[in-house]
Amino acid sequence: MRPLTAAVTAAGGNSSYILDGVPRMRERPIGDLVTGLKQLGANVDCFLGTNCPPVRVVGKGGLPGEKVKLSGSVSSQYLTALLMAAPLALGDMEIEIIDKLISIPYVEMTLKLMERFGVSVEHTNSWDRFLIHGGQKYKSPGKAFVEGDASSASYFLGGAAVTGGTITVEGCGTSSLQGDVKFAKVLEKMGAKVNWTENSDDVHYMLGALRTLGLHVEEDSVENSSGSYTTGTDHNSSLLPYKPAPELLSYKVDSKIGKSFLVHNCCFLPKKLSTIFRRS
Repeated sequence: MRPLTAAVTAAGGNSSYILDGVPRMRERPIGDLVTGLKQLGANVDCFLGTNCPPVRVVGKGGLPGEKVKLSGSVSSQYLTALLMAAPLALGDMEIEIIDKLISIPYVEMTLKLMERFGVSVEHTNSWDRFLIHGGQKYKSPGKAFVEGDASSASYFLGGAAVTGGTITVEGCGTSSLQGDVKFAKVLEKMGAKVNWTENSDDVHYMLGALRTLGLHVEEDSVENSSGSYTTGTDHNSSLLPYKPAPELLSYKVDSKIGKSFLVHNCCFLPKKLSTIFRRS
């Protein structure tokens, strides 16, 4: 919904649109993006007054290139939406992040993917300013490989490592743009055998033979349970931000592990990276 809103605003011509979805979609905030688009001169609003969909877009023949100030503390998807739409704008667009940008690895992945399709974005090293020249055109690279979700795949890799099994994950390999493919490298450091190809990797090791290691976890890095099955003590330094949950869910900890977690302000705050959750 977020990228679609920006894309329709930039390329929707002179027509009007209502973007809506299932009830759960109507709980997903989009107000910061709408505010940013309005700064650029777009006629767009959340007409129910909830800062969530449905979103009304009244096309004006394109999106003018201007400067926009955007919040990045709630979701990086607002920035991603503007970045992908900006090359289609009528003029150059400069985006300034007015607070802390979260999920930088996902923004970086977006920029690399845009580059593969022939458009470029300039940004500061601090990831707080972006310059996109308008009038660019997306160009087909001829062949594009759609990657699988590396975050979801990591649990299967970890499962093979702790059970002594072998698994091959296709769709994520050495050419992946996703930061979470590095979880396989963490397993290598712990003693698992990982074989890599361009678009796949496989993991194999003996149960109970994984080594512990010190691990610094950046925000939005994959959370996995493999540390629960190592010998020794695992030390994890985490910068994971509070992730808002739309509802308070009831979880119980896997009985094989016995590790605990906190629920605070409807945010799940793992005490350890090695915690496994199972919905009750």
